Amino acid sequence: MKTEDRTVPRTEPATTARSGHRRDLAAAGVGAALVVAAALGGRAVEDYAQKLYVHWPPLLASWYPHMGPGTVAAPVVAVAVIAYGPLLARRLRWHALLLATYAASLAWVFSLALIDGWGRGIAERLTTKHEYLRVIDRFTDIGATLRTFDEHILLGTPGNWPAHVAGHPPGATLTFVLLDRAGLGGGAWAGVWCILTGASGLLAVLVTVRALAGEHIARRAAPFLVLAPVAVWAGTSADGYFAAVAAWSVALLTLAATRTVRSPAAAAFGAGLLYGLVCYLSYGLVLIALLLLAVLVLARTARPLPLALLGALVVPVVFTAAGFNWWEAYHVLVERYHQGAGGFRPYWYWVWANLACTVIAVGPAVVAGLRRTFAGAPGAVRGLRGGEASAPDRLVPLVLVALLLLLAADLSGMSKAETERIWQPFMLWLLPAAALLPDRGRRGWLAAQAVVALAVNHLLWTGW
Repeated sequence: MKTEDRTVPRTEPATTARSGHRRDLAAAGVGAALVVAAALGGRAVEDYAQKLYVHWPPLLASWYPHMGPGTVAAPVVAVAVIAYGPLLARRLRWHALLLATYAASLAWVFSLALIDGWGRGIAERLTTKHEYLRVIDRFTDIGATLRTFDEHILLGTPGNWPAHVAGHPPGATLTFVLLDRAGLGGGAWAGVWCILTGASGLLAVLVTVRALAGEHIARRAAPFLVLAPVAVWAGTSADGYFAAVAAWSVALLTLAATRTVRSPAAAAFGAGLLYGLVCYLSYGLVLIALLLLAVLVLARTARPLPLALLGALVVPVVFTAAGFNWWEAYHVLVERYHQGAGGFRPYWYWVWANLACTVIAVGPAVVAGLRRTFAGAPGAVRGLRGGEASAPDRLVPLVLVALLLLLAADLSGMSKAETERIWQPFMLWLLPAAALLPDRGRRGWLAAQAVVALAVNHLLWTGW
């Protein structure tokens, strides 16, 4: 063992790097086999019954080999992160690492989006018939619109909302209404907003992992967060923005619970405030509450809870006072969901094909990291119970809870297809699992991540 290795914390599960490498490759292979099965099985189902409502199962995409301005930029960004990412992650000061991670993430997301061109890749993504910007002019009187919002959710009602507007609480659309009123109207500003905010979610994950599992683990995770294939769907979709809001809620609560911030009380209140907001951006993100609870359990404290709960009431109180009933709207949405493609897409296929979408979005390195997460789970439980948990022991539960949330969303049947985009708020928390991979082959795993993203964006027209 090299001398410098003796001073760093243990960053791998009990299995050694040598004994686990082949298993990591096998896990990635199983993930690839799942994707192939979902693709071939989906094609057979679509040819026979035409009920999947996707052109290239399991992804909502069409076969469309193409190139664009990002074709040159994206590989350059990928090579730079692969070559220098692990080294810079070790050597940069913490705040400099956060800035570098954000800059690299923006470069990666923008360059991937620009493979489709500025218009089709960014400026026009949120202006299609299903998107939020199609209804900006209907929010002239915000109060009146909120009071009657659920009256336009169902298909067949006069002036029914487009799919994405109907499928989310009005906080999502209001974001773009307020951008428009601030002079930042149109698809270009909306797309840039989603990318800029969405990329910040990676910083929230790093801040959380550092506070709970130590800086060394966070540094190991940073390059993998940047090159995750889910960046394809972060540029441009509003779900990347939703994911960032949820992630910062978790990060602020973590800082409050570990008391690693100047004002834990303000952080706790802010965590609750953002959680309340995210519930009015996407109905399914109520599940983030379990991740927040996991943070408190891992930090072994409930001290931030009262202020977090107080903060969480703010946004619901404002929307309720304005006349929007979240619970009633959600029930109407369920009916709308079954009126559309969700009512025809077969549950038996999507309940496992959704997981294939996840494999593509998180990439083979994270699949291998999840293998190590499961392998390290028994030791993590023993370490946490005995109060002698190592860094990976403290990371393992966080990743497993995120996976549990993703599985709950899957089993609900309210996410049939399009999960490569919709599940971004849960996938963000799976990405740090790649930090458990050993130093051997790290650049190879990073390259695999980049290849998946580049292949998807060049060969398929994803529509998001």
